Amino acid sequence: MLSPNRRSREGRRSVTLYTIIHILGWSSFPTMDRPLRSILTVSVLMLTVAFPAAAQMGPNGAPRVARTARVASPPTIDGRLDDAAWRDAPALGDFTQQHPDEGSGASERTEVRIVTDGEAIYVGAWLFDRDPGAIVRGERLRDVTLTNSDYFAVIFDTFRDRQNGFVFATTPAGVEYDGQVVKEGEGGGTLQQGQTRAQAGSQGGFNLNWDASWTVATSADSLGWYAEFRIPFSTLRYGGAKEQSWGLNLARSIRRRNEESFWAPMPRQFNLYRLSRAGTLEGLQVPSQRVATATPYILSSASRNYLTAADARYPTEFGLDAKLGLTPSLTLDATYNTDFAQVEVDEQRTNLTRFPVFFPEKRPFFLENAGVFSAGTPQQADLFFSRRIGIDSLGGPVPIVGGARLTGKVAGLTIGALQLFTEEVAGVQPANSYSVGRFTKEFGRRSRLGAIAIQRIATDDGDDRNRTFGLDGRIGVDDRWTFDWWVAKTETPRLTGRDGAVTGRLAYQTREWNNSFRFTQVGEAFNPEVGFLSRVGYRNYDLSLFRTMSVDHSRWRYWHPHFNYRGFYGFDGKMQSEQFHVDLGESEFKDGGRIGPEVNVFGEGLAVPFEIARGVTLPQGTYRWASFGFDFSTNPSAPVSLLTRLDMGGFYDGTRYGGSATLTVRRGSALTTSLLVDYQDVHLDEGDFIRSLVGLRVGYYFSPRIFVQSLFQYNNQAEAFSANVRFGWLNTAGTGLFIVLNDAEQANGVFDWTRPTTRSFVVKFTRQFGTGG
Repeated sequence: MLSPNRRSREGRRSVTLYTIIHILGWSSFPTMDRPLRSILTVSVLMLTVAFPAAAQMGPNGAPRVARTARVASPPTIDGRLDDAAWRDAPALGDFTQQHPDEGSGASERTEVRIVTDGEAIYVGAWLFDRDPGAIVRGERLRDVTLTNSDYFAVIFDTFRDRQNGFVFATTPAGVEYDGQVVKEGEGGGTLQQGQTRAQAGSQGGFNLNWDASWTVATSADSLGWYAEFRIPFSTLRYGGAKEQSWGLNLARSIRRRNEESFWAPMPRQFNLYRLSRAGTLEGLQVPSQRVATATPYILSSASRNYLTAADARYPTEFGLDAKLGLTPSLTLDATYNTDFAQVEVDEQRTNLTRFPVFFPEKRPFFLENAGVFSAGTPQQADLFFSRRIGIDSLGGPVPIVGGARLTGKVAGLTIGALQLFTEEVAGVQPANSYSVGRFTKEFGRRSRLGAIAIQRIATDDGDDRNRTFGLDGRIGVDDRWTFDWWVAKTETPRLTGRDGAVTGRLAYQTREWNNSFRFTQVGEAFNPEVGFLSRVGYRNYDLSLFRTMSVDHSRWRYWHPHFNYRGFYGFDGKMQSEQFHVDLGESEFKDGGRIGPEVNVFGEGLAVPFEIARGVTLPQGTYRWASFGFDFSTNPSAPVSLLTRLDMGGFYDGTRYGGSATLTVRRGSALTTSLLVDYQDVHLDEGDFIRSLVGLRVGYYFSPRIFVQSLFQYNNQAEAFSANVRFGWLNTAGTGLFIVLNDAEQANGVFDWTRPTTRSFVVKFTRQFGTGG
């Protein structure tokens, strides 16, 4: 129970918060319709309740608390853990299984010690194993999918707000894996659903593409394997007190058993990012030092656009990224002549819809601290989408002159400010200024409130502009119930109509159930030009019922029957799109494989004719059809694994038969190859066509920091073949030497190239100077 003084403080804070947001919401959105006003008002009223956060209990019911040991001589990072610095440090153990036997002790003993020398925090992990020959080492790739191997991970909640943190992890192969967690990982990838950073981007709650300056080493012997971390304090962001307590959790995976265990126990419906259930790391003596780095690059290239230029170009460029810690918790990043030559090209997609395909952000400058600026509904209505900066509507690059980004914590607020300038591209777009401002206030029990403002304005024409204003929040009543919402409004000169949007989502999550209902309304004039919209002018209803049931079987682990309905309707009440999805057979094998037959019933309302393929146009009207789908995947950590998807049945006024398959082959920790084939055979009353896509990945990893990666793709929808080959020799924080070859061809088949379109060869070297990262 709160003390009288505490209740008084909380009451004053609640009244002030309600008053400010009430005034802000009603004055900033004078044309807001009733659903938007209702959601905003109810949410603010709910936030007036203070939700205290409970400490996470250990297996014996006591809170999980750890203390650091101060050492005069730091350990040598070699993975052997034989330094004197480790001997007197208290050991953390008693890990608790999440999978497969939730609540039981881990099958193998784990001991973790944490020490500091005032400059860095050191983590040593003794990962004992009675069958060391069965340890799965994994690939030698930075930010590799952890769940395909044994791994050890640590998460620090440095501000103790129970929602944001930093993840550091490794595998027996000694890879560096790091990422930033915001909003407890909601809206982003997870360790269970991770991707390599080349394939990922930055979605909402987890930013895998954050690359920090730190070191890790591993070793193995007849007793198991060992991991040793050195994480400089200058790499992290934290508050100003000299002695601090952080949120802490530790995780270990034993891949051959598909077992995951945690130091602070974690129910199976959550993952490591659930910081509201983390333990506590006490007695940290932190330095007041601040990050200060400069990362220049020099680039030399040869390139030619065969469609627009008669000759090749041989430019040499240089640029600079700089980082300055204004306080231990507030960082300023600046960039000049920003370049992304080392970034892998986008993966091609097959598109059978009339809506745009979402491609994730991969460019390093935009990926760091990206979660701070995330607002909206990912891939449906993102209020801010950084790919709108520096990339034109056709996917071509737009030179970025430079700019700055400010992120961190100030007076209990998570803040972000971004300002960038781009050059003019004649005939495509003018020179633009992009400005973004964002703040979020976290409360106990996973609750928060935030605001965002975004502007694009042509630097030589003030009437060529676009603005977006938004408010968002979350109410976490307990571990089961969550209410998310956001409201937004745009301003675009000469564009009239409904220019607002609103979403409310109620979710219920337990060990057995993961259910949710979302309502979204997007006006026909809602136009966030620096965001992503899949469509405009609709009301959307999304209902999901998902059950997880444990199965007592030698090969099966879980059964996941589920149902989903998603419907989009115009403001005239007419159906635009809808889907009923029923899957009563989705099951998970104990080795991580899956199988899932499903039935889908679709509806599409075409207000205008839709040219689905060249020479094939569907007339205006309402279409309904049913199809059967089948998913199957084998053990993803095996040397050879398969992921397949089959679809067959109706499609508009005809039929569709096809699917996709990805075959992955690994040889040890060094070589990984995968072949993707996507084939769709469509027969309609208006005509027939085939969509085919082939993608081949080959990666060889000499060490976790030296690699060759390649991606070859053919897409018959675009009639294009492309090749991207990258050699990287990394130093720290994603810097180093990069050699990149790109080739794009017009093609009638995988090996039937008709003419080149673009080619480039780039050599780029970048180096970080200073401390932190």
